Amino acid sequence: MRTDNVLEKLISGVVIGVICLFLIFSGFYTIKAGDRGVLLTFGKPNMNVMEEGLHFKIPLVQSIKKMDVKTQKYETDASSASKDLQIVSTKIAVNYHLTSSMIPNIYKDIGISYQDRIIQPAVQEVVKASTAQFTAEELITRRAEVKEKIKMLLQDRVNDRGIIIEEISITNFDFSQSFNDAIEAKVTAEQKAMEAKNKLEQIKYEAEQRITQSKAEAEAIRIQANAIQAQGGKDYVQLQAIAKWNGEMPMYVGGNAIPFVNIPMITQGNETR
Repeated sequence: MRTDNVLEKLISGVVIGVICLFLIFSGFYTIKAGDRGVLLTFGKPNMNVMEEGLHFKIPLVQSIKKMDVKTQKYETDASSASKDLQIVSTKIAVNYHLTSSMIPNIYKDIGISYQDRIIQPAVQEVVKASTAQFTAEELITRRAEVKEKIKMLLQDRVNDRGIIIEEISITNFDFSQSFNDAIEAKVTAEQKAMEAKNKLEQIKYEAEQRITQSKAEAEAIRIQANAIQAQGGKDYVQLQAIAKWNGEMPMYVGGNAIPFVNIPMITQGNETR
C-alpha cells in the first residue's frame, strides 16, 4: 500500500514537473531577423512592436503573431482601357514592405491578409487610372513615365495603411491584334522612310563630291591657262599641236600661213636640212 502511494506521488511529481517546464519554456519566444511581432493578450493586440530577439509571454494567456517586414513581391495582370479606348492588358510586379512601427495597426485593422485586401485592389484601380491618361502608343513610347505615374498613385493609395512601395515593374503591355498589326505596319513604314532618306542623303553626298571634283579640275585648268598666258601662249599652242601630230608635214596655202611647227634648221657643212 505504501509502495503504491509512493509511486503515485512520484508520477504526480513528474507530471507536474513536466507541466511546469512546458509552461516555463512556452513562455519564451524569438523574433527572427526580418520579422516583427504583435503580442496578443486573450486575443487583444498590444500596440508595442515586438522587435527581433528573445522575448517572454505569459503562457496560456498571451500569444504572438509574427509578420514579415522584408521586401515582398506581388505580381498580377490588370485589364484597362487607354486614352484612345484601346484595351490594354498590363502585367505588373510590385515590390513593397510593411512599416515596422505600424505592424500592430496593420494586424488590428487588416490582419495578415493585407496583400489580398489592400495591395491587390489598389494595384487594379491605380493601373486603370494611370493607363487612361495615355494613348495606347504612348504607353509604349512613354513607358518610364507611365511606370512612375503608377508608382506614385499606388504609394498614395496604401501609404496610410503602413505599406511602402519600393519599386514597380511593368513586365508587359499587351494590346488587341488589330492594334498590334497597325503598330507593326507603322514601324515598317518608318523604317522604309528612313532607308529612303539615307539613300537620298548618299546621292546628295556623291553629287556634291562630283561637283567639288569638277570645280577643282576647272580651277586647275584656269591656273594652268593663266600661267601659260603669262609666259606666252604660242609655245603652248605648239606643244598641243606636237602632242596631236601624226608624223606628216602639213600643207599650207597662202603666203601668210604660219608654219605648223617651227622646226629648227640644222646646217651641216654647206647643206641645209
